[in-house]
Amino acid sequence: MSLNNMIEVRVSELRVGMYVAKLDREWLDTPFLIQGFYLESQEDIETVCQYCKKVWIDASRKAPGIHLDGRNKPTDTHSAPVKKYPRKSDIFQEHKRSAKAFGQARTLTKSLLDDVRLGEVINTQAAEATVNECVQSVMRHPDALMWMTRLRKESEYTADHSLNVCILAVAFGRHLGMSEQDLQHIGLCGLLHDVGKMRVPDDVLNKPGKLLPKEMRMMMAHTVHGRNLLLSAGNIYTGAVDVAYSHHERIDGQGYPRKLTADKISLFSRIICIVDAYDAMTADRCYQAAKTSTEALKIIYEERGKQFDERLAIAFLETVGLYPPGSIVELCSGDIGVVIENSQNYRHLPIVSVVLDADKTPYPKPQTYNLAMTQTDELSKEYLVKRVHPDGSFGLSLRDFHEKGLLNYR
Repeated sequence: MSLNNMIEVRVSELRVGMYVAKLDREWLDTPFLIQGFYLESQEDIETVCQYCKKVWIDASRKAPGIHLDGRNKPTDTHSAPVKKYPRKSDIFQEHKRSAKAFGQARTLTKSLLDDVRLGEVINTQAAEATVNECVQSVMRHPDALMWMTRLRKESEYTADHSLNVCILAVAFGRHLGMSEQDLQHIGLCGLLHDVGKMRVPDDVLNKPGKLLPKEMRMMMAHTVHGRNLLLSAGNIYTGAVDVAYSHHERIDGQGYPRKLTADKISLFSRIICIVDAYDAMTADRCYQAAKTSTEALKIIYEERGKQFDERLAIAFLETVGLYPPGSIVELCSGDIGVVIENSQNYRHLPIVSVVLDADKTPYPKPQTYNLAMTQTDELSKEYLVKRVHPDGSFGLSLRDFHEKGLLNYR
């Protein structure tokens, strides 16, 4: 970036289409996911105004006009008129409704993968039933099951990861306006994308240290194993076979197992590639600590056009939001809360259940706030989100939060 192109401006002078290259404060003290971004709407400008008095714009950069709101969808054979899915249930009702379905889906997913590990044929009916439960919940309200994806067990990583990728892929498809049939298909692709790992030895799959070249080849072979397992299953959606085989291909042609060029990678494989990476990065593994959602989304953004499809990467950021459901957030007041639901109108202003005060002492009863109320001054700006913290921070466990029924508080 040339310094000659940098212009200091007051936030009142910002206009849609400008490229914000520098702020008058640290990026981590703001809700801006990307360090350097185009102002694509009046909402973006209003958000900058809430956090900054002046910024620096790069006058040499022109807005690319990429908007994934139905006007510029990625083209593919799956493309169809964009379908709008209104939220059909209250988030608290959907949490109650989805908790049981999620538990059953988790049990079925683990059982399905255990059967494959023992040499059984994939139970396609069980897989499709699991996916259908996820699709119905996500169609009603995506945030409840997205919240559930944060409840992990490190000892059951592959099963939890498979179910999470299913749920996140369906939510992503919903955001893209896919038909219900395509949501069923993309969910099945997500659920079965890593089924080939059941043919990878446990000591390689769960090795805490760096893999040796031979071990890496064994790990990478899970894509071939997955393809073969799904082909042998017989009556299964053929797109799931392709995704199991191709979800580690890259847009720049440097992926595996075939180093496919971008034009040969299907839409569903591109989608699962992004979702798979996001869920893996935000999970605690035996060889690495979980990244926060903000850190993972920044990596996906930085890798757009290289590892990930550029337009889909941006659309995924919109799907998940700045503060995904289940995120532990610190407010400007110092209070700590858990994100319950994303706002449909303000990506940076979710609904938050505040559980700890500024001294990190638990409130007698959690209080739920819609941060969008800061827009009308019905709620103090002290309730704006300052930063995201990993699960377990301040002694706050999402699993405990869920099991104690704190999601029932309004």
